[in-house]
Amino acid sequence: MQYTTTYQSPVGEILLAADEIGLTGLWFAGEKYYALNLDEEHEEKEIPVFAEVKRWLDVYFTGREPDFMPPIHMIGTPFQVEVWELLRKIPYGKTTTYGELAR
Repeated sequence: MQYTTTYQSPVGEILLAADEIGLTGLWFAGEKYYALNLDEEHEEKEIPVFAEVKRWLDVYFTGREPDFMPPIHMIGTPFQVEVWELLRKIPYGKTTTYGELAR
């Protein structure tokens, strides 16, 4: 079962989705792929993982590097999960290119 809640960030509303394992999705309101892959059967409910995610976002939006990571449950194809794992390795405050990721 997926659960949802919203977070009011300095750059707009964010929809958060999670299951019992961890965060499964995060989308900015109005974006092209908003709520993509969100289970049709989901419930708006505050669960413990959301408190951790919101605390992480609070730290991030103050311009500091969070010193913890909330649980994340990556649900996707093997290729998607591989790319997401690579994205998680990009250091805070750094950027990279698609080409560098592909290599």
